[in-house]
Amino acid sequence: MNILFCSVGRRCELLKDFRRTLGEKVRIIVTDNSPYAPALEFADISYMVPLINDETYIPTILEICKKENVNAITTLIDPEIAILAEHRDKFEGLGITVLVPYLETAGLCFDKYEMYRHLTRNNIPTIKTFGSYDEFKGAYDNNEISLPVFVKPRTGSGSVGARRIDSLEILKDVTAQDESLIIQELMTGEDMDADIYVDTISHKPVAIFSKKKISTTIGGANKTISFKDENLFEFVKNVLKTLRFNGPLDMDLFYQDGRYYLSEINPRFGGAYLHAYGAGVDFPSFIYNNVCNKEENVDNIGKYDDEVVMMMYDSVVIKKLDDIKSSVKSI
Repeated sequence: MNILFCSVGRRCELLKDFRRTLGEKVRIIVTDNSPYAPALEFADISYMVPLINDETYIPTILEICKKENVNAITTLIDPEIAILAEHRDKFEGLGITVLVPYLETAGLCFDKYEMYRHLTRNNIPTIKTFGSYDEFKGAYDNNEISLPVFVKPRTGSGSVGARRIDSLEILKDVTAQDESLIIQELMTGEDMDADIYVDTISHKPVAIFSKKKISTTIGGANKTISFKDENLFEFVKNVLKTLRFNGPLDMDLFYQDGRYYLSEINPRFGGAYLHAYGAGVDFPSFIYNNVCNKEENVDNIGKYDDEVVMMMYDSVVIKKLDDIKSSVKSI
């Protein structure tokens, strides 16, 4: 299987997991717009490409796909998901499995306010969300929401700009300065997430790995502990009935007052998918089976142990500059 990971960045361990599972059955091709992306060093072939908003970006990726006989493509950054989804037909025309959601779902995942509206229309418990200060103030005056609240950008990733706000004055000032912010109810329950694989043939979830967050840094959890709950698995399945995914995704949730609430969905490999893989939930094998064997995966939901702990740490790549320049290709 020739798999292309776009915008590979620092996702070294993910590539190592693919190699660990598939060995010689996988050829890993990666792209980035910087020669200093450390994950470039863990691929079979690495390419330098333009920024994702460059008009030559998709033609460049398509050329790489043709040159390397790519069978499957995905991205590891949120802003690129909708771009790949928009051009799905071009990739599928080359026989490539596109491991991102379909376009409408990709848009909902990237726009947190539109996702909130979608979830409420479908009666899925989610966090109360307001698109503007005036909308929030109306609900506040009607005693439908109280302070403190949480603000974060309507689009984007990595928790950039997310913070707690304790007063109306500060909230009004902050939202006036940055109209991209949405306002959310401050959740005080357990913070958790789930790594999910939606089969690319059956389009059904075949794996759900749930974990509680012990510790988080900017962009995600770095210490987590696994747990299993049939109620959570059913909650996830109900959410997925309203959206169209294809491959891996990460779902952020809260458990509060005896029920689950969906926070947001990242329709790509989550940063803490490494925990799921380490606990035996093997997305690389699922992808290989879909792409190369052309077979549906069997239901693996809940097939892992409780109380498996992940403790993430940093590592480094050390390499001479000349070697870096010579190892990264361009089109």
